Order: sequence, then C-alpha cells, then structure tokens
Amino acid sequence: MSINDELIWQSLNGHFCSFKAKVQRNNFCRNEQNVTGLCNKSACPLANSRYATIRELDGRCYLMIKTIERAHLPNRLWQKIKLPRNYTAALAKVTEELEHFPKFLQHRNKQRLTRIHQYLVRMRKLALRARPKITAIHKKVERREDRREVKALAAAKLSKSIEAELLQRLRQGTYGDIYNFPEMNYAEVLDREGEVDQKAAAEESDAESEEERLVEFIEAAEDDESEDELELAAARVDDRPSELSPPPKPPARAQKPRARVAIEYDDDESEAEEESPAATAMAF
Repeated sequence: MSINDELIWQSLNGHFCSFKAKVQRNNFCRNEQNVTGLCNKSACPLANSRYATIRELDGRCYLMIKTIERAHLPNRLWQKIKLPRNYTAALAKVTEELEHFPKFLQHRNKQRLTRIHQYLVRMRKLALRARPKITAIHKKVERREDRREVKALAAAKLSKSIEAELLQRLRQGTYGDIYNFPEMNYAEVLDREGEVDQKAAAEESDAESEEERLVEFIEAAEDDESEDELELAAARVDDRPSELSPPPKPPARAQKPRARVAIEYDDDESEAEEESPAATAMAF
C-alpha cells in the first residue's frame, strides 16, 4: 500500500465516510465495489490503488480490476472483464487475471464468485417454479365499480319494465295504428316474442308426441293382454270334459252294523214273553 493509500485510509477511518455503516460489533461498507462488505483497510476499495472485485449485472458475472496506472482517468478507473457462464471456466479466468494480486484479494474474489453463482442457480429454479402472484387491491376502485354495477342493474330493470309496458300497450292497441317506438327496441321485443312462441310450440309438439307414444304403448299392452286371455280361455275349454258323458257316480259307502239291545221284563211281562216264540236275546 502506498503513502497516498495510507493517508486516504486514515482520513476515512478517523473522520467521515458516506459508505460506512456502524453497528455494535463490526462496521459494514455499503460500497458496491467492496469485495467483502466489511469496513477495514485491506477491503476498502477507496484506500487501495490495486483492487479487484466480482460484480453481477443482469445475470452475468464481471471481474472489475482497478490499477494505479488509470488513477488519473476516473471514467476508466475500473477495467470490466466479462466472465463465462461456466463456473469452472470463470474460476480459471479469475485465477489468470489476478495472478499478481495479493492472496487476500484472490481468495475473496473466488469466494464471491462462488456465492454469486449459487444464488443465480437458485434464482433460475425459483423462476421455473409456479408461485402465487401478489396484486394490490384498490378498495376505492372496487367501491366505485360496485356502485356502478348497482346503477346498471337498476337501469336494466327499468328498460325491461318499459319494454314490457310497450309490448302490453301494443297488444291492447292503446294508440291505434300510429306508433313512434324505436325500431331497434321494437325489433328486439318482436324477436324475443317470436323466440318465446317457438319455444312454446316446440314444447307443445314434444308433449303431443309423448302422449301419442304413451297411447301406442297402452294399446300394444292391451293387445298383448287380450291375446293372453284368449289363450287361457282356449286352454280351459280343452281341459273341461264333454257335456254328453254322464257324470261319474260317487263311490258306495260301506254299511255299518246296527247295534241290538237285550231287554229284560218283570215276572208278568216275562210270562207273556214266554208265550211268544219270537222273543230271543241278542248280543252285539
């Protein structure tokens, strides 16, 4: 580090620096050319005449090199070298360009290149992933649109009621044969009425065809039932015996033996019975 760089660092560190961000433990640097983001002597891009850093612009990495030979040209102070997209090739390019720089800058630039490539890969993956889109909701605009919608509905109802009233007066013949209706609205009403009549006629024809189909079905069912009844009657006539043949006699019942009872009489009656020769005693 030259004497000029030492004086610059003493001025920035001891006094004021617009890029310094003070916290409790460390001081951070907001300069976009800083390779580490820390506010110290070796990483300060203002206090080092030989400096190098890696920057990402529109998804591409660039190696920014500052040399003391261009210190008198502020617009050409930083040399911008475009690095390839391949990480290995970019790392080889950084090693080649920073061959004679301090080891600290070489190591920090390689770390910065690795970190930039990692977050570029994450950005590409997130871009391919479907994410919900967040949009702002304007309450004032929504309320205005709601009021307009209510007014439009009211106007539509009013126009429909006017059309219905005009159609009713047209049918009743209130104004005679002289009409001064708007032709467009009048034609729309007539077309709408014609569509309604066509729909009604189509529904009536469908209902009539359905009734005819139902009648045909009932007649066919009745014809089937009459044929079945005739077949059953013919079968009954065939099964019934002829009227000329005499009816069969019922089987003769077996005669049961009658019970006979022995009767005993007193003495007078017994004598009379002895005289009759036909008196006998019978047993079962």
